[in-house]
Amino acid sequence: MNINSLNLLSSASNQAGLNKGGNVSKQTAVDSFQKVFNDAFSKVNNLQKEADEAMVKFAAGEIDIHDVMIQVEKASVALQLTLEIRNKVVEAYQEISRMQV
Repeated sequence: MNINSLNLLSSASNQAGLNKGGNVSKQTAVDSFQKVFNDAFSKVNNLQKEADEAMVKFAAGEIDIHDVMIQVEKASVALQLTLEIRNKVVEAYQEISRMQV
């Protein structure tokens, strides 16, 4: 599985103008943040679809069980990573909301 999260974050920061030392509008930052997560969710969704397609192909006798297991594990690991990231984001939000101003 090819996870290019660092490249994705780097390209998002370049799009937002963070590496240029310029001012970044709030909307640009929100759009960048949203794009990073939308891209990541799309990739996880595609891995899930590929695993489903592999199971159908296995049932039809077109591919081996090894290939199916590889696709299913890729999808599983990607989903677990996504859930852990979501948990950390929720945890960070809760921590910020508990801060006194």
